[in-house]
Amino acid sequence: MKTYMPKSTDIERKWFVVDAAGVPLGRVATVVADILTGKKKTLYTPHVDCGDFVIVLNSDKAVLTGNKLTDKKLRWHTGYIGGLKEVDYATLMANDSPKAFRVAVKGMLPKNAIGRKQITRLHIYKGAEHDHAAQKPEVVEVKGVRE
Repeated sequence: MKTYMPKSTDIERKWFVVDAAGVPLGRVATVVADILTGKKKTLYTPHVDCGDFVIVLNSDKAVLTGNKLTDKKLRWHTGYIGGLKEVDYATLMANDSPKAFRVAVKGMLPKNAIGRKQITRLHIYKGAEHDHAAQKPEVVEVKGVRE
């Protein structure tokens, strides 16, 4: 018996919409990361990029549980001496909630060329409207606490 190995030309990509309103950020990020990597597909192969496109709506209405809004911080370094920057998630969610989602999802993707290609298929919007109606995206429900 032969094992079938899909090629990148065999992959059919679909579009999915995820509504993040009232759902914890981490729960949405795990669902999005699974779709981007293609782990729910029967043709999943780790060395082939077989994921789909994802649209995240209402990123500013996602919640962080516990004390994460005040205690958790996003840190990065500019590359210059003394260039360590940090911002708490309360400020980040208020000013740039798509960045918080992108950081959360990127941490769940592979740290190689495939992961860098997968993150380009993620589209995040603050509101409930998006520009991808022509692609006829399917709605994905995220199981979690909605307020």
